[in-house]
Amino acid sequence: MSKDTCLCKYISPAKADAVLRSMPDEKQADSLSGLFRLFGDPSRLRIIHVLMHLELCVADLSSLVGMQQPAVSQQLKLLRLARLVKYRKQGKTVYYSLDDEHVGRIFRLGLTHLQER
Repeated sequence: MSKDTCLCKYISPAKADAVLRSMPDEKQADSLSGLFRLFGDPSRLRIIHVLMHLELCVADLSSLVGMQQPAVSQQLKLLRLARLVKYRKQGKTVYYSLDDEHVGRIFRLGLTHLQER
């Protein structure tokens, strides 16, 4: 940041520079935006909520979220490609679960934020 640029009288140039240096680059910002878009669909949120509690096959997951199996499979594919869910095979059955604890944490933080209002 140029020394001639003043953002306001309460921020020091050093603090402004630190904030700008820590800002995500374009690629990171695009990826983060995509992540939040995935959380922007009610169907996917229901799937994430259920998978926070249970590892399930598509048939059981479909039943719990009230959606047809092909629709759930399509949503799971999007979530899997974004590394929000993972799967494991046991015989002919495929079981889905959240990829890691961060996914559930993001969900819970958003819900907590809404409940504080």
